[in-house]
Amino acid sequence: MVDRTNLDLFGKDLSVINLGLPSFGRDLAAQGVSVVDPSWQPPAGGDEVSVAALTRFLAWPEAAHRKVREANELAVKRLREAQPVILDVRVARDVVPGMHDKLILHAGPPVTWERMCGPMRGGVIGGLIYEGLASTREEAEKLAASGEITFEPCHHHASVGPMAGIMTASMPVWVLENKTFGNRAYCTLNEGLGKVLRYGAFSEEVLTRLRWMRDDLAPALAKVLAASGPIDLRTIVAQALQMGDEGHNRNRAGTSLVLRHIAPHLVESDLPRHVVARVLRFLDGNDHFFLNLTMPACKSAVEPIRDIPFSTVISTMARNGTDFGVRLAGLVDRWFTAPATKVDGLYLPGFSADDAALDIGDSVITETAGIGGFAMAAAPAIVTFVGGSAADALRVTKRMYEITLGEHPVYQIPALDYRGTPTGIDVMRVVEKNVLPAVNTGIAHKEPGIGMVGAGLVKPPVACFRDAFQAFVGAYDERAKALG
Repeated sequence: MVDRTNLDLFGKDLSVINLGLPSFGRDLAAQGVSVVDPSWQPPAGGDEVSVAALTRFLAWPEAAHRKVREANELAVKRLREAQPVILDVRVARDVVPGMHDKLILHAGPPVTWERMCGPMRGGVIGGLIYEGLASTREEAEKLAASGEITFEPCHHHASVGPMAGIMTASMPVWVLENKTFGNRAYCTLNEGLGKVLRYGAFSEEVLTRLRWMRDDLAPALAKVLAASGPIDLRTIVAQALQMGDEGHNRNRAGTSLVLRHIAPHLVESDLPRHVVARVLRFLDGNDHFFLNLTMPACKSAVEPIRDIPFSTVISTMARNGTDFGVRLAGLVDRWFTAPATKVDGLYLPGFSADDAALDIGDSVITETAGIGGFAMAAAPAIVTFVGGSAADALRVTKRMYEITLGEHPVYQIPALDYRGTPTGIDVMRVVEKNVLPAVNTGIAHKEPGIGMVGAGLVKPPVACFRDAFQAFVGAYDERAKALG
C-alpha cells in the first residue's frame, strides 16, 4: 500500500518556518508560500570554547544554578537600592584611598607608561606639570618613564575618570556616598569640551583652567555643599532621564538641575561677586558638568556588588585606550582584557577617523550600572551627537534588556512607557546571545596634546566577555558539582 501522507502535504496551504539559508525562504515565498524566517544564531556566535563553557555551566546541578540565581538577585537588588548623594568637594590626597604625591590614577584596567595611548600620555604629562613635578613636556615624559611615578587604575581607588581619567594628588574631587551601603566614590570635576586634560591636551590654557578649578571653583562648590547639605543624585538622575538625558554623552538636563540647586546658595554665599559670576557662567556653558557626577554615582552603585560569590553580573567595564577590561561580581578584582576598539562616530570639522584614538575612559561605568548607552531610548537627541536615528536609540535600549537581569525602579524611560532601564549585565547572557553592551562615548585624538575630535558609538571587544565567562565556569566548576 502507498503511504499518501506526504502526497497530501503538497495539496495543502503551507506555513513554513525556515531554519535554513534565507534563499530557501525567498524561493518558497516566490511560490506564494507563507514563510517565517526566525532570527536565529548558534549560541556564543558559534565560538567553540565559549560553547564548551556554556555546556559545562548548563550541566551544573540545580543546586548550583540556584546559587547563581540567588547571587545575581542579590547583585541586582543592590544595584536597584543604591542611593548616591553628593557630600563634598575635597582635595584628592585628603580623601581618595591610597592617594599620594607620586601616584597618578588613570582610566581603565592597569596599563604601563610604555603601553599608554597618546591621549593618556598627554593627560599624564599635563598632570605632572600641573603638580609641579615637571615644567615641560620633555621633563614630564622623562619622569613618567623613570619608574618614580606609580600608575594605577582609578577603579582600584574607589574612583572613576572620564576619557584618560587622570587624577593627581592636588586635584579637587567630588565626594559621593551610597547612603544605602555606606561606600564612597570619587571623581574629578568636569573641565568642559574641546582642549581639556581628559582628552590628552596639556597646553597653558588647559593648565590655567585646572588651576582656577582648584583655587576658585572647588572651594565655591564645597561652600555650597556645606550650606545645602547632601544632594540626592538618585532623584536628579531619574529626573534627567525623563528630560532627555541618558547620563553619559548627554547631560544637559542633569547639569541644569544641579545648577538650579546650587545657584541660590552661591548667590547667598560670602564669595566675591566676580567668583560667583564666573562659577555660574562656567556651569552654564558646560553641558557635560554632570558627567563627572553620574560616573561616581554609578561607581558607588556597583561597588557593593564587587564580591558576590557565584554571581555572573558584570561589576566593572572600563577602557584605557589600549585595552578594554571587565570584572565580574563573582571573581573579585580579576580583570579580563582585550584590545580596545575604534569608535564609530561623528567628527568635529577638520578631523576624521584617521585622527582618532581607540576607545578610552571609565565613563562606561554608566552603562555598567544601567544608564548611558543602555538608556539611549530616553535621549533621542543624543543621536545628533553620536550618530544614528531616534529609532536606533529605542532599538539599542530594547536590545539591552536581553542581556540584563532586572529593571531599575527609579531610572525610567518615558518612550518605553516608563519602563525601568536595563540593569545588571549578565556575562553569561552576553556570551550566549552574542549581544554586546551598548556604549556611547567621546573620541580623543590619537596624539597627545590635541584633545577631543568627535563622539560616537563603540562595540566592545567580545573576547574579554568570553574570557570572563570561561574563567567564571572554571573557577566555580568543582564547587558547583559538589553541590549536586
